[in-house]
Amino acid sequence: MIHIATFHAHIGAIRCKRDCERAGWKARLMPVPRSLSSSCGTCVRYEGDRLYPCREMPEELEQIATERDGKYVTLYRAEEGEEAWKALSD
Repeated sequence: MIHIATFHAHIGAIRCKRDCERAGWKARLMPVPRSLSSSCGTCVRYEGDRLYPCREMPEELEQIATERDGKYVTLYRAEEGEEAWKALSD
């Protein structure tokens, strides 16, 4: 599945790309699509079999979305908290 992860800080996007590559996933940095606002303006587009390559929730993560029928659908938002992350990661 293809995911788009947005971050509160640019360093989060860089770390995400590195984590994806370590997991053997294809990943690239790109500008955040207009319909997915982000504080830093950089996101990571990656392909993986899980929501995120790491088990821990990155501090800088803002949201994770996927594209369906030409629109972005949010799968996770940081405001949802640790419990939502654990439920989605299992």
